[in-house]
Amino acid sequence: MPNTDINQADEPQLYEGPQVSGPSSVAAKAVRKKRVLPAVAVLALLAGAVGIGTTLPDPKSSDAYVALLGEKASLESDRDSVKSSYESMKSKYDTLQNGMAAREAKVTAREAEVGKADAAVKSADAAVKKREEAVTGAEKTKAANTIADGTWTVGKDIEAGTYRATADVGSSCYWGIYATGSNGSNIIDNDLPGGGRPSVALSGGQDFKSSRCGKWEKQ
Repeated sequence: MPNTDINQADEPQLYEGPQVSGPSSVAAKAVRKKRVLPAVAVLALLAGAVGIGTTLPDPKSSDAYVALLGEKASLESDRDSVKSSYESMKSKYDTLQNGMAAREAKVTAREAEVGKADAAVKSADAAVKKREEAVTGAEKTKAANTIADGTWTVGKDIEAGTYRATADVGSSCYWGIYATGSNGSNIIDNDLPGGGRPSVALSGGQDFKSSRCGKWEKQ
């Protein structure tokens, strides 16, 4: 076998016919050399590429990478600051919310107390009004059943019944009972009590006259 610049294992196996010496053998060697040279060149390029790759600069040491790291750190700092501000505001909001809920509960309780107080006041007002109405009614009744000095016709001006002086009378007090329409000429009863609280019984068909005796109240 003839010698070549590369091993037989690396050279493509081509069938070239019987090996003979002479001019034909020399031509065959020349052809094989032409085929081996491109393969060697390819191997050399690959080896050079591997060598160049080991000397490439680290991308992490480039200015662009360092700038990106700075921007990332700045963005992370801004993010942390915003997060901290958010948490602070949320804490204040929660505090205000809780305080508001507590105040609303107090307001609700106070409103309930005010409602109870209003109900009590209304009840008291109703009771006072009822007493006032009772007093007013009693006063009206008393006023209707009270007469002063003058001449009164029983059944027309005043009701029949027993009347008594509301206070002690003086010595000049005079009262008289007459038949209605007699103009004082038909005396049924009269008196000059001179003191104390005199009383008279009046019936229908009578006139009652009081002079300087004060007020009389129906009993």
